Amino acid sequence: MKLFSLLLALNVEDYMLPCFTKKIFGFDCLGCGLQRSVAFLFRGDFLAAWEMYPAIFTIIPLFGMLAVDQLVEIKYANKILITLMIASVVLILTNYILKFI
Repeated sequence: MKLFSLLLALNVEDYMLPCFTKKIFGFDCLGCGLQRSVAFLFRGDFLAAWEMYPAIFTIIPLFGMLAVDQLVEIKYANKILITLMIASVVLILTNYILKFI
């Protein structure tokens, strides 16, 4: 809980990494918006996190499932992981394409 309070107290945007693809080439990369989306999640603004980077809601469970799968054997872990991976890729690509339309 102290870590969460510390993260809320810090202005996380001051420590975000710049997108080098955007700086060099002038257009967003597939990961643009991920850091800001996580910052919105820390603040509890789930709608803004969805608007910034929709795949965050599949990536977090994916990493959580990968971690749990290393500790505990889950019967349908492969199917769950593949589903989360496919959903993440679809959301990332759809969001990326819609940015340019």
